[in-house]
Amino acid sequence: MKWQISPSFKNAILSPDDLLNQLLINREIKEEDREEFLNPKLENYSKDLLLAGIKVAVERIKQAISEDEQIIIYGDYDADGVCGTAILYLALAKLKAKVLPYLPHREKEGYGLSEFGLDKALEKGAKLVITVDNGIVALDQAKYAKKIGIDLIITDHHLPREALPEALSIIHSTQMSGSAVAWCLSRELLGEKDSEEFLDLVAVGTICDLISLTNLNRPLVQAGLKVLNRTEKLGFLALMRECALDLGEISSSDVGRILGPRINAVGRLEDSIEALRLLCTKDPVKAISLARHLCESNDLKKKYTLEAITEAKGQVLQSGDLTGKKILLLHSPNWIPGVIGLVAGRIAEEYKVSTIIISEGETISKGSARSVNGLNIVETLRICADLLVDIGGHPQAAGFSLETKKLEEFKKKLDEVMGGILIEEKENGLKVEAILDLSKVDKNWVKTLEKLEPFGQGNPIPIFGSKKVKISDCRTLSNGQHLKFKAEGVDAIAFSKGSLESQVLERGVVDIAYFLEINKFNGSENLQLKVLDININ
Repeated sequence: MKWQISPSFKNAILSPDDLLNQLLINREIKEEDREEFLNPKLENYSKDLLLAGIKVAVERIKQAISEDEQIIIYGDYDADGVCGTAILYLALAKLKAKVLPYLPHREKEGYGLSEFGLDKALEKGAKLVITVDNGIVALDQAKYAKKIGIDLIITDHHLPREALPEALSIIHSTQMSGSAVAWCLSRELLGEKDSEEFLDLVAVGTICDLISLTNLNRPLVQAGLKVLNRTEKLGFLALMRECALDLGEISSSDVGRILGPRINAVGRLEDSIEALRLLCTKDPVKAISLARHLCESNDLKKKYTLEAITEAKGQVLQSGDLTGKKILLLHSPNWIPGVIGLVAGRIAEEYKVSTIIISEGETISKGSARSVNGLNIVETLRICADLLVDIGGHPQAAGFSLETKKLEEFKKKLDEVMGGILIEEKENGLKVEAILDLSKVDKNWVKTLEKLEPFGQGNPIPIFGSKKVKISDCRTLSNGQHLKFKAEGVDAIAFSKGSLESQVLERGVVDIAYFLEINKFNGSENLQLKVLDININ
């Protein structure tokens, strides 16, 4: 694999301080902004949290509470939407409101506000509906809500169209997650102090929705991780135990790789209300049962995703040379709608081409798109809006549905649209932030990396490289799947690299790219390299 090595600010990285300086330079953090980046404070962003529309919304909610009106929190089925729904549901319950959550079924109803869902709210006697993580493009649905006598408050973070829905209040920002927008409303309802307990939900929603962890999102997630690591929410505690995670040591990576996918999984396969119940339950027995259910759903989701990725890769191979290809459009009746976003992400990442994955239904097909190389995928799809039933999303990721009979027509129009779009060609390769001399590295270097937390979108976990590394004690694990060895005496693990064992043993000296981490085992802590690439030549 080719490496893209960041320019070094000095001849060699010799200390943890050198390392920190290099990483801040790589992130283009100016000298005067370093203190704020390393020690972000939420209070510095108070004006950013007071979003337009909040005051009107608070007045209407207080009126509903005083008049004992039924309020419906109308959320979304992904982790961000579920976390945001939990925030407003728990906040309003704390205020003794008469409140119920509603999460649309991914396959039966699809994304966002719908007339079906609004009818359900009306059946429950609702006079006020508050959306979470959806609604900003629901122009027709907002008119329908008005027609049937429901006041509508929209909280969302997706890209709007030119026209906005006719709602009582719109609370919107594209600079944060849907759960964060919902939290801004809860903050005005409960006050700054009482709303802090929901910051753990903001952190999970923000990380899982791949929001850039810069500017306001950095202190939000950092504060949220602190709350998560001392949380008393029974659902989070049960899920942590089920995943063998230790309270007090949960990182942004743990949220993104372990907790978040399980919260997402149940909504991908069935009804996301089970994930919401986990986050809101006060019953320890139910918490354990729900946590196990979410983990089982995640295992099943992995199976369906792997099967779909395998078939999708087969279609890519059949399509021939990808040179100059601006977008991949792959479709199959075998793929369930709940995993197509994951498949689109994997294909786009592997082939470095923007990708649309479509789950073909009998009458309606669902699509999910992921962008690379700067293509604004949601605006690209909106050019084809006359062929789509609905569409929403962000520049990097979007979802849509269309009538299956229009699939071929859609493919032709998309080809025409892409023909007129100039794609910026970017050099692909593994981004290595610094070349390190492993003889200088110890556990203190990893401690220095923790100053850059939380890691995530916009602030990736640093990848380092070392050249001409002497390898010893090389062996395979898990029936030859993985490779374990010592690199200049430092423990190293290379997942899915077992096939390189003979070449590594033969060469004895290689170049490696890796994450630096601390391996905790039986009460001891040791420096470990999590190897991503081994360059034999």
